[in-house]
Amino acid sequence: MGGGLDGEPALNTDPACVFCRIVAGELPAEIVLDEPDLVAFLDQRPVFKGHVLLVPREHVVTLPDLPAGLRDGFLEAAQRLATAVVDGLGAQGSFVAMNNTVSQSVPHLHLHVVPRTKGDGLRGFFWPRTPYADDTERAAYGDRLRVALG
Repeated sequence: MGGGLDGEPALNTDPACVFCRIVAGELPAEIVLDEPDLVAFLDQRPVFKGHVLLVPREHVVTLPDLPAGLRDGFLEAAQRLATAVVDGLGAQGSFVAMNNTVSQSVPHLHLHVVPRTKGDGLRGFFWPRTPYADDTERAAYGDRLRVALG
């Protein structure tokens, strides 16, 4: 766990977490955004050059774990990064995504911002489609989600 300075609350970190170590400056990374609550850096294994990972400084594992006080800043930074890959790299757009637990290679919340250009060949993030059998099945899934949302 990290310790607070000057009366600040301690920042929740995990010394075994690669992203916490990058945030702490213990591991090298090409930092592109460095703010009090968030850090963004180039992915070590980019889908395309300029692929950025946005992480909270605090060790948060999944999106549902993100404290309410960080949500707006996190999304605002994601918007700025999505704009930056277009303006700064000449991309035509971006692919923005995050995994929660399944396929999450590092158990620290991270949002991918991948520069995109029409015809770039990206296929890895597009999964097979599983259609509903009929409108009744679709409605049943909708009902289940509405119940879970309260």
